[in-house]
Amino acid sequence: MADRLTSLDTSFLYLEDRSTVMHVGSVMVFDPPDGGLDHERMMRYIAGRIAHAPRYRQRLKWVPGHLAKPVWVDDPSFDLAYHVRRSALPRPGSDAQLEEFVARVQPRHLDRSRPLWEVYLIEGLEHGRFAIVTKTHQALVDGITALDIGQVLVADVPGWEVYPGQEWRPRPIPSDLSLVTSAVTDLVKGPRAMLDAVRGGVEEFKELGERTASGVGSLARTVFKGAARPAPTSPLNADVGSARRFVMVGTDLAAYRAVRAHAARGPHAKDVTVTDVVLATLTGALRAWLLTRGEAVHGSSVVRALVPVSVADETGARFNQLAACLVDLPVGEPAPSVRLHQVSHLMRQQLAGGRAVPADQLVDLAGFAPPTLHSMGARLGLAMSKRLFNLIVTNVPGPQYPLYAGDAHMLSTYPVIPLAQGQALAVGLTSYEGGVYYGLNADRDAMPDVEVLGQAIVDALAELSLDGDGGR
Repeated sequence: MADRLTSLDTSFLYLEDRSTVMHVGSVMVFDPPDGGLDHERMMRYIAGRIAHAPRYRQRLKWVPGHLAKPVWVDDPSFDLAYHVRRSALPRPGSDAQLEEFVARVQPRHLDRSRPLWEVYLIEGLEHGRFAIVTKTHQALVDGITALDIGQVLVADVPGWEVYPGQEWRPRPIPSDLSLVTSAVTDLVKGPRAMLDAVRGGVEEFKELGERTASGVGSLARTVFKGAARPAPTSPLNADVGSARRFVMVGTDLAAYRAVRAHAARGPHAKDVTVTDVVLATLTGALRAWLLTRGEAVHGSSVVRALVPVSVADETGARFNQLAACLVDLPVGEPAPSVRLHQVSHLMRQQLAGGRAVPADQLVDLAGFAPPTLHSMGARLGLAMSKRLFNLIVTNVPGPQYPLYAGDAHMLSTYPVIPLAQGQALAVGLTSYEGGVYYGLNADRDAMPDVEVLGQAIVDALAELSLDGDGGR
């Protein structure tokens, strides 16, 4: 029997429109393997990797009359060359050119008549580097039956050999009659669910968005407190068009750890975390960005961020759940060290009793979890009412050891978090091999100055590092 999409996954299909895509992405930059990038060899490598992820060779099939949610079926005409595309940057192949490439390809909708993912192999970067840019639809990635393609493509050891899976033979596509029969069976078992499906799914998603405390499927739950009030007015909330800007920011993980260590020596700085330092850095950057725009910033000004945080379940055995922390970032506070302690206090309040998972445990358990966890965080944000926050910030720890695609060493990785209606900016960041890498995905018209925010992140981290009063 074909796998049926969940209500939440179906909602992402219904809510996708011309200006709002519902796929998550990543930009992974690599050193070339010996001899340079061999496209055909990389194609064989990718084919071997997805052989162990069946969902990447399946497509959607809708039930006639929309009597039930759609199902996943094997694509009998699956064409790897359609999904893995080759491109190159003109000289000099700068990071700015790569950012512009990402900004242009990420807003393009995925073809719903085919498996819902794409990979771009980008050659011509400076210093002989190449990049892999990925797109995976939110309806596909649930963290259990399917992982983000960015997680599928890399390994913790170099090598082109991939353990062979069973020879793939597509299963017959269910007939319309069998799908209708299955839908009728579901109607008998759950008439309310059938009624929701017939209504088109939009009402179902709206209801889910209002019931934010119910969480996101079996993978996520919300534990935020005091979030019933709407988010403050902000230029981060604007009408969203179909064009994007994308900015990559690379920083040094050691700098965040040094700030945390310094702050933790103070009498009022209990349990300051790297996540707190990241959010304090982003707070300082948002403050500087708002000031450059001439926005009114006063002592009580805040920007409310939705920050998905990994938590363990009741038994402590499963970490694939998310807590939705709504944090009022104190952009009105001029002192960097005070911003840090305020953010740290707010995060402790949010996570009290929430069984947050330490970064090292999460990485040890999940391997290269960031692409899938970023997708889960984006799912959580898209399922929640946009009235409750100004922007989403997904901060996912990654391994501090090298990762490879074949023999190519991954140098850096930048998440691409989708925008929802009314959200002009989404921030994703991942720590990896001594670096912390931000991906700023913004509406092209609402945030023509997103590069200013990118530079402000670097400046805000330096400001925190140099603040001699931090932690005292």
